[in-house]
Amino acid sequence: MAYPLELGFQDATSPIMEELLHFHDHTLMIVFLISSLVLYIISLMLTTKLTHTSTMDAQEVETIWTILPAIILILIALPSLRILYMMDEINNPSLAVKTMGHQGYWSYQYTDYEELNFDSYMVPTSELTPGDLRLLEVDNRVVLPMELPVRMLISSEDVLHSWTVPSLGVKTDAIPGRLNQATLTSTRPGLYYGQCSEICGSNHSFMPIVLEMVPLKHFENWSSSML
Repeated sequence: MAYPLELGFQDATSPIMEELLHFHDHTLMIVFLISSLVLYIISLMLTTKLTHTSTMDAQEVETIWTILPAIILILIALPSLRILYMMDEINNPSLAVKTMGHQGYWSYQYTDYEELNFDSYMVPTSELTPGDLRLLEVDNRVVLPMELPVRMLISSEDVLHSWTVPSLGVKTDAIPGRLNQATLTSTRPGLYYGQCSEICGSNHSFMPIVLEMVPLKHFENWSSSML
């Protein structure tokens, strides 16, 4: 999860988020190189007194500054499209969870089980115990098996919401009357926090998401105890 004064992304815990972090670094390096080149050329033009009168009319220069940006855009677009298709691809999920957004809380239904569903509310500040995180703790956590693909079916019953867990690289809009889907896979166990990322009313700031990723054996024991 995020910590105070954090300037970068949260630590990745899914293959998709790792790819997104690599793409971010790749694109940032290209932007840094372009900015450095432009700054160098501007400083050079402002400080030198030597000019070449035919430089700006040269056909070779125009060819270079036309082709080079096109190559740079291709270097950015290809990795971006690859990650986009990876995020949309869902192959044989081991579990499906339906998420419904409400103004103030989330509802979860494990569609592979008959009666495994619950509401998840934020724990009020007055009821927090030592070690709990304010505005992030919930009364019912979403327990999921790690190292297995999980399909999240996301919708809403009132207004627009956005189901977001940054460390997993998941951000999907919850739209009334429409069922969106996302896939997530955790490479390690732990607690992963998120929040609604779409301004949805007066309780927008009080809709946290807590995923508890556990080994498959522990998930089976938990699901059995909930039925």
